[in-house]
Parts: sequence; C-alpha cells; structure tokens
Amino acid sequence: MKPILLNIFLILISHLVFAEVPLRLAVAGLSHGHVDWIFNRKDKKDVVVIGIYETNPELIDHYAKRYQLDKALFFTDLEEMLDELKPDAVSAFGAINEHIAVVRACAPRKIHVMVEKPLATTVADAKEIKELAERYKIHVLTNFETSWYESNQQIKEMLEKGQLGEIRKVMVNDGHQGPKEIGVSKEFLEILTDPAKNGAGALVDFGCYGANLMTWLMNGERPLSVTAAVHQNKPNIYKEVDDEATIILQYPNAQCLIQASWNWPFSRKDMEVYGTKGYAIAPDATTLQQRFSGNNKEEKKQLPVRAAPFDDPFSVLAAVVNGSLVLDKLDLYELTINCIVVEILDAAMQSAKQKRTIFLQ
Repeated sequence: MKPILLNIFLILISHLVFAEVPLRLAVAGLSHGHVDWIFNRKDKKDVVVIGIYETNPELIDHYAKRYQLDKALFFTDLEEMLDELKPDAVSAFGAINEHIAVVRACAPRKIHVMVEKPLATTVADAKEIKELAERYKIHVLTNFETSWYESNQQIKEMLEKGQLGEIRKVMVNDGHQGPKEIGVSKEFLEILTDPAKNGAGALVDFGCYGANLMTWLMNGERPLSVTAAVHQNKPNIYKEVDDEATIILQYPNAQCLIQASWNWPFSRKDMEVYGTKGYAIAPDATTLQQRFSGNNKEEKKQLPVRAAPFDDPFSVLAAVVNGSLVLDKLDLYELTINCIVVEILDAAMQSAKQKRTIFLQ
C-alpha cells in the first residue's frame, strides 16, 4: 500500500475508533441549573455518565427519581469517585467558586474538566487552574451557550476575511427576566444570589458572555480599561447582588458595551459588531444581519446550526479528549480566552464597587 493511501486509511480507522468509544464522564455537582443537559441527550452515544458527585441528599433523590438513575452512580466524596471510577473527564455543575476545587482534584489524576461559564470567580483561581492544566497536561474547557451560535462564528469569519474592516464598536446584550422570575431551582438561585459563590449577580451571570465574545473577536487582546456600573432594581429579591450591569471595555481603537440584565421582559443573547467597512448583527443563534460600505440595504440570512460536534458542548468535550478535535488556543472554550474573561469580570466588579475606571495596561 502506498504511503499516502496508508495514511488516509489510518486516519479513517482512527476516526471510526474515536466515534465508537464513548467518553467516560463523571459529573461534579447537581446544583447548577444547566446540569439537566447531560441527562437529556439520550440520542447521542458519544458520552456515558459513569458517576455523580453530590453532597445534598435532596438533590440526589430528585435527580435519581427524575432520570431513573441508579443510586450506585452517586458519591458524596469527589476524590473517592475519581479514584474508584477513573473517568476520562469531569463536567462541573456546582458553584463557580467550586471550579478550582474540581480542577485541583482532577488535574493530578490526568482527568480533563469542563466547567460552566465563567471559568472562576477570582483571577487567582483562574491563574491556578491554568497552571494546573499546563502542569498536568489536561484540557479545561469553559462552556458558554453562545459558543454554539453559528451566527457568531460567521461574524468572526467575516472579520478574519476583512469584510467588516477593523472593529470599532461591539455591543453584546445578554439577560432575561431574572433567575427567580424564570423559576430556577432553589439550589441554583442560592448560587446566583451569593456573591462568594457567583462573584456577583447579573454582572457575572450574563456579563461573562460579552467578555468571552469580545476577547475572542479581539484575538485574545486584553482591554486597556474596564468601566462598570451596577444597580439593584429588585433589592427585595436580590439583596446581596446586582440585577443590572453595564460594562465598557476600551481598547486602543475599539470599544465594547456589555449589557447584562435580570430585568428584561424576555431572554436575549445577541451581538452587534461595527467595523470600518460594515456591520454584522447576530440576533440569535441562526440569524445574521449584515451591511457593507456602498450597500444601502441590510441583508438578512438564516443559517443552519453549527456542525457537529460544535452543536453540543459534551460532544466538543468528547472530541477534544479523544483527540479527534484540536481547538485553537484562542477558541471560545479555551483557557487563554477564559482567563482574560475572569480578569475583565474582576475589574468590572472593582470598577462598580469603587465607582471608577480600572486600567489593565
């Protein structure tokens, strides 16, 4: 067999092997409201849940009954679960400030980790997570819903091709009516309204999306400064954290306005990018509006969902761990971007508290 044909054959065989061997995944925590995703993907065979760590007996009972899970899957000691089951990866669904503990337990055991957004509540935790990941050569991915949006990917591609020119202004809007108003679980509400566990309220819960997207659009460039203002429109509900936040990121030649809210009449996750040659707007995951210099009419496109494995975060995790997918270091999921996201959020919290602009460079 000729070398070229042999290489093609080996690549095809490796992809078939990867596709047939599911990722052995353990879940760390059940208090985060997004954890239901992992139990609602029975149509996919790329991941199998082999263990669940949780210390709250009410949550254990709830999920065992809701999804007809064997109680033998549950552990109340994280390290015991890791040592006994030796999973390929762990998906963390606890409070944000607990992400560091999960990585500390997983990294020395060479177990990969995916956390829900954002990566951490403090810059110190983010730096330690990055150091542990590099030392023990594991992947630590951060899952954002907006990473699944084909509209955002199209805008990034347009920027790379020069169709929009240089970025001058980006506006990112994320939010909903409020976690209590939309009926999140009491455990998730307790996390979101605890400044120690969540870092802040809407500022972190929804401000992280804009910080993630803008850092990605700017190819990992840190802003010169961060300015933030927060407010409590519903102090009777959200006593300890903000429910309204506005963050301004200033770059040498670009500015980003991030609006994060628990006060909007409906859920939204949209982005507007204005460049020197045109603009592009992503009102949702599969809609793109664009207009270029010299064109008096705005064009509107309906897009397909992102191609597999990018249509599902657990499929991304499985593909990264088994080696069939290699993410760019400046991908939305990766540590390079998400450590800067934590730095931006930390500066925003400082700015809001001190009522001044925080300079990063």
